[in-house]
Amino acid sequence: MRGLFLLIGFGIAVSGGISVIAYLNLLAAGYTYEEYLSFIMYRPECYLLPIGISIITISIFWPSD
Repeated sequence: MRGLFLLIGFGIAVSGGISVIAYLNLLAAGYTYEEYLSFIMYRPECYLLPIGISIITISIFWPSD
């Protein structure tokens, strides 16, 4: 069960990470770092990265029975 949660968390984190990396192209378009961070804060797909990392962390450190 722990491995399943690890894989689910990994998939979610990859989806969010790809979105964050894809939006880095905004910096080349002339956005500042502040505008970039402000932009990704309001994109729901960018929240998948911290959610996935949280699921991975919980699956690793949750105490076993």
